[in-house]
Order: sequence, then structure tokens, then C-alpha cells
Amino acid sequence: MEKKANILLMLVPVMLAFFAMGFVDLVGIATNYVKDDFRLSDSVANLFTSMVFFWFLVCSVPTGMLMNKIGRRKTVVLSLAITAVALALPLVGYNLPLILISFSLLGISNAVMQVSLNPLLSNIVSSKRLSSALTFGQFVKAIAAFTAPIIAAWGALHYGSWRLLFAVYLAEGLVALAALWAEKIKEEEIGRASSFAECFSLLKDTTVLICFLGIVCHVGIDVGTNVSAPRVLMDKLGLPLAEAGYATSVYFLFRTFGCLAGTFILAKYSTRRFYAASVLLLAAGMLGLALFNTQTALYVCIALIGFNNANLFPIMFSQAILHRPDKKNEISGLMIMGIFGGTIFPMMMGFASDLFGSQNGAVAVMGLGVLYLLAVMRRVHDIGKN
Repeated sequence: MEKKANILLMLVPVMLAFFAMGFVDLVGIATNYVKDDFRLSDSVANLFTSMVFFWFLVCSVPTGMLMNKIGRRKTVVLSLAITAVALALPLVGYNLPLILISFSLLGISNAVMQVSLNPLLSNIVSSKRLSSALTFGQFVKAIAAFTAPIIAAWGALHYGSWRLLFAVYLAEGLVALAALWAEKIKEEEIGRASSFAECFSLLKDTTVLICFLGIVCHVGIDVGTNVSAPRVLMDKLGLPLAEAGYATSVYFLFRTFGCLAGTFILAKYSTRRFYAASVLLLAAGMLGLALFNTQTALYVCIALIGFNNANLFPIMFSQAILHRPDKKNEISGLMIMGIFGGTIFPMMMGFASDLFGSQNGAVAVMGLGVLYLLAVMRRVHDIGKN
């Protein structure tokens, strides 16, 4: 009983950090406000989003190596400190260079956080509960993502500035930093640190490669829907941004519900069947987003995408990290590098929507990611059986 209480106490600062991890998703609604404020095209505006996720390509593997030297908890604390700086900058001034620097720092800090925080959780919970615990972490993260458009709209309406969002999240980030700094979590001893070449050689393992590409597609769809859902409503229904922006909240609301449901489902039922059901319903939502032209139908499709895309990251991450438990830090770095999909997809989507003069071009790009997730359905195993 005492051990269980200790685990719960250790989970509190970790979950506060998961909430801070969700700050990266504010770039979706923030990009739309920046686009509107500075009158940018889709392709140029999406470069701001891409800049955030570009750093996952650069920082993920080095962070895995850094963890071998200073430990996972200290690496998470470092990431929270960088997050605080990133959130403070737009409060200092509002211009494109400062926003670019802020988004870049947010990308760097989030890359470092995701590489270190996910495996840190494996030092607290058992391998059987890892998928479920990661999903609960994603649920907490999704709350931050879900509330971002609401706080931004509230700030714009009542205080004349959507950037109030940065102040609110800065306060929570500082609380998370202090709580995790004070907590002591026992970590396993790490042997000889892997080199860059040894880290990347893990991609020769078919399971690791499939999970890596799965995360690329999952994040591409996640960031793509975050950015493009309001634009789809504006494009098809002629709604203003202030009203269409709630599509982002609908997406994250149902992604939050999906994470909460997945926490319990993955703890008791087949991972493989849950993955298959999620991807099939995700495909249905994406197809409907391209075909339907009524507000209700589009919101239903956005909700379907949010709910069913919610659990793909923890499934892929846990498949990979439990496949090679001897290389947790290195595998974590590689998997988080897959979040670079958040750079690739918005860039392709921006060019596709500009080229075809319709948001259906952007939806088609996300559809390619769904096709990959469908194609690897048979390669997902139940934990303990792979």
C-alpha cells in the first residue's frame, strides 16, 4: 500500500510535466492567429509550425545520449527551463522574428522533454502498464492542447490579446519545473553510451523502423488536423477564424476523450485489435473531412480523427521500447525524432492547399499517413507477445 502511494506521489510531478508537454500544440491555433495578424499565405504560415517540429529531427537522438550522462529527470527539468524561456518571449514583444525564436525554442524544449519524459515513466510503472500509463500521460498532455484555443479566444475577447495564452502556460510550466526538481526518481544504471551510428543502426530493426514511421504519420496527422481543421471550415463554410478556431478545440477535446478511454482499454484488452479499430475509424473520419460540406458532418469527422488518433503514439512508442528494453534511451530518441512528421506534413499540406486552391489538398496529404497506418496494421502486437 505504501509502495503504491509512493508511486502516485512520483506520478504527480511527471504528469505536470506531461501537461507542459502539451504546450507545443498551441502552435496550431497560434499559427492561425499569426497568419491572420501578419496576413501570411498558408505555405508561409505553415513554415512557422514546421519550424517547431524541425527540432525533433535535430535534438532527439542527442537528447537520448545526454540522458545516458545526466539522467532522465534532470533532462526533463532542463527541457522545462527552455520551455519557460520560449513562452516568455511573445510576452516581451510581438513580431515575426520573436515568434520564430519562441516557436523554435518550444520545439527544442519539447523534443528534449518527449525523449526524456516518456522513458522516465518506465522507471515508475511496470512494463505491463507502460502503454496505459503513456496513454494517461497523453490524456494529460491533450488537456493542455484542448484548452489552448479556448484560452487564446478568451484572451482575445476579454483582454484584446490572444497571447495571454503564453502567460497562463508559463505559470504552469514553472510549477512543473519546481515539482520535478524537488522529486527524486530512481533510475537504472546505464552502461556504455551508444554512439550516433549505433543509435541510427537500430532503425535496421524492422519493428523499430515500422514504429518510427508510424509516429511520423501519427504526428503528421495530429499537427495537420490541428492546423488545418479551422481552415477546412473557413474554406467550405465561409466561417471567420474566431468561429472556425473552435474546430481545433473539438479535435483536442475528442483526442482527450480518446486518451482517457485508451488508458483503460489498453490496460485490459488487446493492443492489436484496439489499434485496428482506431485506424479504421481514423480513415473514415479523414475521408469524410474531404467529402462532406456541412458543419455538423465536418465536426463529426474532426471528432473521429481526434478520438482515434489519440492512442497511436503510446502504442507505437511502447512497441518499440519494449522490443529493445536494453536500449530505452536510444529507442526513445529515435521514436521522438519521428515527431519530425510535424514538419514534413504541414509543409506538404500548405503547398498542396495552395496548389489546388482548396483544403482538400491538405486533407489528401494526411490521407497518405492514414494509408501507411492501415498498411502496418498486422505488424502491431499485444504487449508480451511480440
